[in-house]
Amino acid sequence: MAELNVDLVSADRKIWSGTAQQVSAPAADGEIGILADHSPLLSVLREGQVRIKGGQGAPAEIHVTGGFISVDSNQVTIVADSVESVPSR
Repeated sequence: MAELNVDLVSADRKIWSGTAQQVSAPAADGEIGILADHSPLLSVLREGQVRIKGGQGAPAEIHVTGGFISVDSNQVTIVADSVESVPSR
């Protein structure tokens, strides 16, 4: 089964990086779910929870205050304005 390569960064550091089966994020128009082979996407994020499930490591849930998400060829890049909680690894 195909996986997503996920990078979540803020202005000052990398927050989370790895593979996942699913990513959900608080897009400007509502919650968006990303699975493998999702069509290309660029969206603004509002404040809320980014959830990363499956793949390498434990599931992660990170609170972001805004930013944007980009999806292309199973690469998910999330750039957060700021992060209020960071998962322990």
